[in-house]
Amino acid sequence: MSQPTPPSGPPVDANPYADAPAPDAAAAPAAPADQPPVPQQAFPQGAPQPGFPVAPVAPAAPAQGNFALGLVAAIGAGVVSAILYGLIIGLTKHEIGYAAVGVGFLVGIAAGRVGGRNQTLPVVSVIVSVAGVYLGQLIGTAMIGADDTGLSFSTIFFDHFDVVQQAWKDAADPLTFVFFAIAAYVAFQSARKAGHGH
Repeated sequence: MSQPTPPSGPPVDANPYADAPAPDAAAAPAAPADQPPVPQQAFPQGAPQPGFPVAPVAPAAPAQGNFALGLVAAIGAGVVSAILYGLIIGLTKHEIGYAAVGVGFLVGIAAGRVGGRNQTLPVVSVIVSVAGVYLGQLIGTAMIGADDTGLSFSTIFFDHFDVVQQAWKDAADPLTFVFFAIAAYVAFQSARKAGHGH
């Protein structure tokens, strides 16, 4: 009399369907034994779910920037560029248009990059750049006066500032004011473009 052979495999707690494969287990490839199973793909956060309409999300408003930081940066760039412009005038004894353009460019870039997108900063850059060109021309005039008189620059510029201003007025011509206009235009455009690119 032969004895019945036990079923192969471990006992399955009397589940008649334990040996049957899962319905989609045959369709999906089995993961290698040394890799964890791949989780099911979830919908990205914010993506519309099937059957649930989602209203479009409004884009965030552009940042308006920081006016105070932009103003400080514009004034700082204006002072530095005015000193450089004055040195160029004092050493060459000529007003150079490219140097005035450089004043406007430095002021506008500093205001726009630091202050960001702000509608007032380009206007402020115009004022600061014109003041920077004027200060640079006064510094250059004082340097020329110091060379001519043998006095120190600080004595000419600080002790006889009224004389420096009068010498500037006497030497001013239409080209002087063209340099103001060029510096103002460059400062406005530079601040606007730098602010929008911020």
